[in-house]
Amino acid sequence: MKKDITRNFTSERSEAYIALGANLGRREETLREALRLLNEHTEIEVLRASDVYETDPVGYADQPAFLNMAAAVATSLKPQALLGVLQEIENRLGRVRDIRFGPRTADLDLLWMDGLAISTEELTLPHPRMHERFFVLVPLDDIVPQSEPSGLRALIDDSLIELGAASGIRAFSGPLFP
Repeated sequence: MKKDITRNFTSERSEAYIALGANLGRREETLREALRLLNEHTEIEVLRASDVYETDPVGYADQPAFLNMAAAVATSLKPQALLGVLQEIENRLGRVRDIRFGPRTADLDLLWMDGLAISTEELTLPHPRMHERFFVLVPLDDIVPQSEPSGLRALIDDSLIELGAASGIRAFSGPLFP
């Protein structure tokens, strides 16, 4: 089920898509808090949130299952500034980076922003592995409109066809926002 929330912004804004995940602590509450913190930022508005999915870990397998979801946001921030906000939220929620692909209280990844192609040391857009991961594609499929003009909808559809039957992902709950 999709949620659509709108409030007024006075400046030019972009639409960005964020993946959210957690596999330590109170996972569902952490995701809900991450959405709240995003929406409370003066230059970010959460527009839509996907259902929540429980997923098997990828990469480093010796860890608990994740809860994953995606959110569409409107923002007047530039991509690097939005990434900084996401990292601040992760830190506020107790994120520790000690094992690559390891357990974490919160993981917020900037996946896509208006079809921009960016490659810096800090940020790559579109996210370089999003098209390989059911835990990203399935939640995005919930919230990206069929009429999405920047190419994300086509990427999701093509990637899901290429990957075949979804594995390692299970429905967990409906949207956590609002």
